Amino acid sequence: MNTIEGVIFDWAGTTVDFGCFAPVSAFMKAFQAAGVEVTVAEARAPMGLLKKDHIRAMLTMPRVGREWEKQYGRSFQEEDIEALYAQFEPLLLGSLAEFTEPLPGVLQTVDAIRGKGLKIGSTTGYTDNMMAIVTQGAKAKGYEPDCWVSPDATGCCGRPYPYMIFRNMETLKLSAPWRVVKVGDTAADIQEGLQAGVWSVGVCTGSSQMGLSRREFELLSDKAPVIEQTRQAFLNYGAHFVLEAVSELPALIEHINRLFTAGKRPYDTHD
Repeated sequence: MNTIEGVIFDWAGTTVDFGCFAPVSAFMKAFQAAGVEVTVAEARAPMGLLKKDHIRAMLTMPRVGREWEKQYGRSFQEEDIEALYAQFEPLLLGSLAEFTEPLPGVLQTVDAIRGKGLKIGSTTGYTDNMMAIVTQGAKAKGYEPDCWVSPDATGCCGRPYPYMIFRNMETLKLSAPWRVVKVGDTAADIQEGLQAGVWSVGVCTGSSQMGLSRREFELLSDKAPVIEQTRQAFLNYGAHFVLEAVSELPALIEHINRLFTAGKRPYDTHD
C-alpha cells in the first residue's frame, strides 16, 4: 500500500523555539560588533541556511552591503564571513539552551504519527556543536526525533541542497522521496523539500516566517491576518501545503495518502 513512511522536521521555529529567536539576536550582535547595524527582518530573511551561508546572504543584501562598504571602504570578503561567524558562534552557543522548548502541539503530533508507524527525522541549519545543545534540551522536555542531520554530515552543503533529507531517508530506510513529508518554517525549508522531491510543507504558528514570539502571537486580538500573510508567503515559495499549526499534520498525512490513490506525487500537484 502506498502511504507516507516518514516526516522530516526542521528544528527552530518548527518543533522548538517559538518564533526562531535564538539565532536572530546572535546575528544582530555579531554584526553590531563589526560596526554594522542590521534589522530583525534582515537577520531573519535567510533563516534556515547553514549559518555561514546565512551571514553571506546578509552581506549580499543591498543595504547591509552598503553599510559594510561605508564602515570598511570595500565590499565584504570571505575572511569577513569567517570573522563574523567567529563572533556569532559563541553568542549562539551561549544562549541555545534557553530555546529548546517544544512548540505547542509538537509532542502530541509526534506521538500521533509515530502511532501510525511513521519515522521521524529532522534537518537543521545548525552545526553538530549547536545541535548537541538543542537535542539535549529538547529531549529533556519530551521531544526526540529518530534521527537528525546537520550540514556537518553533508560536506557543509546545507539548505537548499537536498542532501540532509537524503541522509535522513538513508538512516530511516524510507523507500522513496514521494513517501516523505518535510515540514519547516522558512523559505529555505520549502526549497530543501522541493529539491529533494518530497512533499514540502510550511507551518505558520511559531515560524520564523511569522516572526512573532509566543506571547506576541497569543496577545493578537485577531490572528487570522498574520496567519494568512504567512500562509501566502509559503505558497509563494512553492510549498505543496501550509499548516496553520503543526497539530494539523496527521490530517494532512491522511489527505496525502488519499492523493496517492489518485496517482498524485509531489512533483505533479499543489493543493
